[in-house]
Amino acid sequence: MPATVLNDQIRADVATLWEFNQMHHQLHPVDLGIGLGSHDLGVAIYTAELYHRDMFPKVVFTGANAPTTVERFPRGEAVHYREHGLELGVPDSAILVESKAANTGENIDFTRAIVKANHLDVRSIMLISRPCQQRRAYAMCRLRWPNVDIICASQDVPLDDYIAGIGDVDRVVSMLVGDTQRVWIYPEHGWAIGQDVPSDVRVAYSRLVSAGFTRRVLDETG
Repeated sequence: MPATVLNDQIRADVATLWEFNQMHHQLHPVDLGIGLGSHDLGVAIYTAELYHRDMFPKVVFTGANAPTTVERFPRGEAVHYREHGLELGVPDSAILVESKAANTGENIDFTRAIVKANHLDVRSIMLISRPCQQRRAYAMCRLRWPNVDIICASQDVPLDDYIAGIGDVDRVVSMLVGDTQRVWIYPEHGWAIGQDVPSDVRVAYSRLVSAGFTRRVLDETG
């Protein structure tokens, strides 16, 4: 069985990355909510909550599958998110589904295509994601969709509660390490805007890599 309790030896470093990857935006009503597909059903839950709080009139759930999600969401992330949104009272007329995106860049690009195809007037969006995906998603969206206002949102869950909900320390920490690395790797490839990365974040990242949380780490040598 996977470990579900964070080891005290790595807690401080994990908490540093957890804090860094959240944008802490003040939420306000926008034209469109975008639920970014992942292994975390909390994205769909929180998207539905925000809809009921009148934060947006329409939702796009976006995502196909990744190796980390195909077992949990065999029909695709966006399809399962839509089904859960309907169960939580979001009307079908308020939901659009983008079921082909295989990464965050495609989430954004394919959502833009859906917006255009449906003749929606979208000047502001809310990206709803896993907590540790916020900063990377924001940076990619800022580059790929520069003419809209962007705010980020995730369930406001304490780190330990989030890990317990996912049920796997290694999965959560590995995803957190990978998301952090992508903050400086993606701009080098022209996939996102650049952002400052404090030295304590880089140190925490390096220690967690040395501790073996490398499943989502990209090769930086070539």
